Amino acid sequence: MIDLKKLEKLIALMVDNDLNLIDLADEKEQVTLKRGAEGGPVQYVQAPQASAPSAPAPATAPAAAAPAAGGGDEPAAAPTGKTIDSPMVGTFYTASSPDSADFVKVGDKVTADTVVCIVEAMKVFNEIKAEQAGTVKRVLVNNGDAVEFGQPLFELG
Repeated sequence: MIDLKKLEKLIALMVDNDLNLIDLADEKEQVTLKRGAEGGPVQYVQAPQASAPSAPAPATAPAAAAPAAGGGDEPAAAPTGKTIDSPMVGTFYTASSPDSADFVKVGDKVTADTVVCIVEAMKVFNEIKAEQAGTVKRVLVNNGDAVEFGQPLFELG
């Protein structure tokens, strides 16, 4: 994994120069940093190493567990409607603290500006907005689960 000080310097460089993408690679590692078009949070993606066969395993384990996170009596199925996807890699939280109520629950109506969850990345808690209107049909991830960039978090009806 990349040294955190190096990563912080890359993020500062990205923000200072208003860059949306940094993609660096050497013989040991590859780092890709992406930032939303509107100056959103920086996303860190580390490519699996060809020489380290154990590296891809952690990335696939949370993704395999995510479909089962829908819970309930119905079998886990891929979302069929609109989804709210994770804009970054991190840890998914349904509320701002363990004692707080969930931001949204099944049946709630959301607008583009509704905060639906928090994704923690590198000790930074990022509020995730729905960015579209709809009604929450299913929560696809359990509280405290690791999520990947682009992973569906909620299904809207």
